[in-house]
Amino acid sequence: MTNLLPAWPLLSAFLVASLLLAVTPGPGVLYIVTRSLTQGRRAGLASVAGVAVGNLGNAFAAACGLAALFAVSSLAFSVLKYAGAAYLVWLGVQMLRHRQEPMSAGTLEAVPFLRLFRDGFIVALLNPKTTLFFAAFLPQFIDTSATPMLQALTLGALFVGIAFVTDSLYALAAGAFARFLRNEAIRQNGRRISGGMFVGLGLFAALSGSRGQA
Repeated sequence: MTNLLPAWPLLSAFLVASLLLAVTPGPGVLYIVTRSLTQGRRAGLASVAGVAVGNLGNAFAAACGLAALFAVSSLAFSVLKYAGAAYLVWLGVQMLRHRQEPMSAGTLEAVPFLRLFRDGFIVALLNPKTTLFFAAFLPQFIDTSATPMLQALTLGALFVGIAFVTDSLYALAAGAFARFLRNEAIRQNGRRISGGMFVGLGLFAALSGSRGQA
């Protein structure tokens, strides 16, 4: 383990910083909460899993040096940035266009797990800011006396694990609140609001600065 993790003082600082960052709401948390509110706890947890795997891919990319490519190539950054933003907008438009059927308690569980997982995965993976965030954050806690590459991969996985726990808590809380939103008119309006939120989130991702927080 000495080659995978830094010394305890650095590791403890990393764990505290990771927890504080993970509980701070960002685009990923907003996406998960929106899914949980509009489609239930199961949908939120499926989205959490997809976002976690997408973030893990970004952590791996950062550890392998892909972030360096984004840092020197504005074209590479822009392509992924706008692809992710376009996907968010597409999700929102689909929700706005969808004609919702009368909803019962069981209907909340009708969305396939794999589709929810896929959407969360793509939203997280197609966010180059996450890769840049890992590239800027992880080196602060790497012990140069050990193997930097292995440490970066391990710390990235630890951060994703911490975020998975906090995101799951967000999903469970939002899913519990969704149980009180059985009224059909509220559901119809909720779908419109959530669709608008996805469109707005996509536009925000496209228009925000290239060095913002993931």
